[in-house]
Amino acid sequence: MNLIIKDIDLLKKIHPEVVANYLEKRGWQKEKQIENEAIIWSNELSNLILVLPLNPEVSDFPVTINLLVENLAKFEERNELEIMQNLITNLPNVEIQGLVVGLRSLERYKLSGEVDLMGVVVNKLERIKLELFDRDYVTAIRASQERFPVLCKGDLVKQNNVFVLKNY
Repeated sequence: MNLIIKDIDLLKKIHPEVVANYLEKRGWQKEKQIENEAIIWSNELSNLILVLPLNPEVSDFPVTINLLVENLAKFEERNELEIMQNLITNLPNVEIQGLVVGLRSLERYKLSGEVDLMGVVVNKLERIKLELFDRDYVTAIRASQERFPVLCKGDLVKQNNVFVLKNY
């Protein structure tokens, strides 16, 4: 089965610099940059050419990113979802359901701490870090002890290959 991504809102959240880093790490070379419009990429292992749009505000940005992901998935013999999981670094206003798998108190006698959740991000189980205080931290302790799932809403940001939930 080849899973196909067509979520325009998700495609709009792809950062061109993340895609450029991904391509460079996999041996792609910049052939040409068209001012602030796009970068043309090539790979010596294939005659495939990829166009990376640089301006997310342009109306065809999601369509062009989608075409890039489709072609990259074919070239790497992976599905589009696997490619997207590597390219997503920021998901604003997202709801995450997960299990508390770790608690670290910031100060010994205060009800606050860092919490690790295991939750699904773009169809992949990921560790998500967040900092909770007072009643929310107590709820996380209880959820951890009783293995209850928790629901959190905020901005999910990938930092050093770890997702962090902010603005919740």
